[in-house]
Amino acid sequence: MTTSTTSEPSAAAPLLDLQVLVAAVRRRRRLWCSMALLGLLVGTALAVLLPPSPTAVTKVLVAHQADQPNDPGTLIRTDVALLHTTRIAGKALQSLDSPEKPEDFMQEYSGIGLTNNLLQINATGDSDTQAVARAKALAEAFVADHVRRIQEAANAQAKSLLEQRDRMRDELAQVNKSIGDASAQSEPQASANMESLFARRAELTSRISDFSQRAAEARVGAPQLIAGTQIVDAPHAVQHSLPKTAATNAAIGLVLGLVLGLAVAAVGAVVADRPVLRREIAANLGASVIAELPRQSPRLWQRRRVQAARTRLTASLAHTVRDSAEPVSLLELGCARSASAIALDLARALAVDGPAVIIDGLPGQQLANHRPKPGDPTVVDSERAATVSPQGYRLGVGSVAPGTAWTDLQHLGTQTVLVVRAGHGSAAWLHTVARQLADQRIPVIGVVLIDPDPRDRTDGTLWDGLHTALRSRNALLARQNGTGLRRMERLPMRAARIPDSDQEAR
Repeated sequence: MTTSTTSEPSAAAPLLDLQVLVAAVRRRRRLWCSMALLGLLVGTALAVLLPPSPTAVTKVLVAHQADQPNDPGTLIRTDVALLHTTRIAGKALQSLDSPEKPEDFMQEYSGIGLTNNLLQINATGDSDTQAVARAKALAEAFVADHVRRIQEAANAQAKSLLEQRDRMRDELAQVNKSIGDASAQSEPQASANMESLFARRAELTSRISDFSQRAAEARVGAPQLIAGTQIVDAPHAVQHSLPKTAATNAAIGLVLGLVLGLAVAAVGAVVADRPVLRREIAANLGASVIAELPRQSPRLWQRRRVQAARTRLTASLAHTVRDSAEPVSLLELGCARSASAIALDLARALAVDGPAVIIDGLPGQQLANHRPKPGDPTVVDSERAATVSPQGYRLGVGSVAPGTAWTDLQHLGTQTVLVVRAGHGSAAWLHTVARQLADQRIPVIGVVLIDPDPRDRTDGTLWDGLHTALRSRNALLARQNGTGLRRMERLPMRAARIPDSDQEAR
């Protein structure tokens, strides 16, 4: 038994590979760019089609009896809450002679505490005039309600103090009466009682004077608070700038759309689990990446480099086919057009040494139905593959997409080159392709990656794939010699281990 010396991927792979996630999100840039553009357009359209309602603003200076320099803003928040009451809204509607309900009117204005004593009132309306009138009515109603509450509090406090003063006066009258009754007595005990009565009379007189003074101060402080509560900024309409509003809404929509698009792309990449990097594709297929080609037509400044890469790939594959004693096939996954182009280039290169025939096993027979150009090789469908002459080169082109008849791949070639588009197949399907090809005894020469990530710097070469190469090579030699493996010759294999999960066990 041959045991792999490399560490297990499941033990070394992180739960979430940031590099893979970034590559997958960058690959879906059309999605998040489209959503960002959509957010930009929606924000601009909202600013144009739904302009803000006419708004008026006013500011009120509010004086509180319990004002403190270190007040955290509790009093002004209380004033804002009182502004949103049906009593204030009803008083404002009465001054406006409006039949609107206070509950509905409360939805059309708001209050903001700018400082501990400064309240800003914003009101909307059908026009600037109506908005200004509403703001003025609300400010006057709030000031009147605040003044009324201050007066009621001062009157209640003064009334309580005066009631206590009157009770003290009644008690003082009783003490004076007791002193008058005790003065007619000449006993020694009456003298001691007189001293306590005089002391009590002095205490009551002092407390009566104190309550009278406090009641006067309560009445005097109320006018100061009433005078301090006033409208300091007259109601006026707020001017809205359409370009500024459109730019603000567009920026907000752009940011929200971009964030939402990135989130959707990231979640979709994690859920789909479609390998994009060379390292992941090579590990899942069990074969090294030998070349990379763009999916679409290259840009003008990239054509020379892409053409050079395609020429090198054609030359390398032609050398492999010439040195191989058995036919070679090209199996595509998500890039039938690119595989067809590679097959035609390879067949033209092989036609220099002898006749070359392409067996088209692609869905829809794209190669067999195309219009041949002068000098193109012969293309036959898979049904007529048995009629092809064994002389010359035979190149099969097929697919390993879902729904593939795996047993028919042997007729296309006994060894293959996989042409895979990055990000097309899931990791589970790439594992399925590798397992099915191994079961069919079709060794994979290498992987041609179509539409790779331009910023991919990972290594697509497998350095621990010796067991796979030896198995395929032994199987190939056995077929060439016409004999099977001897009973004592065991194929190299990995050491068995316990699976980490049910999915891995399957």
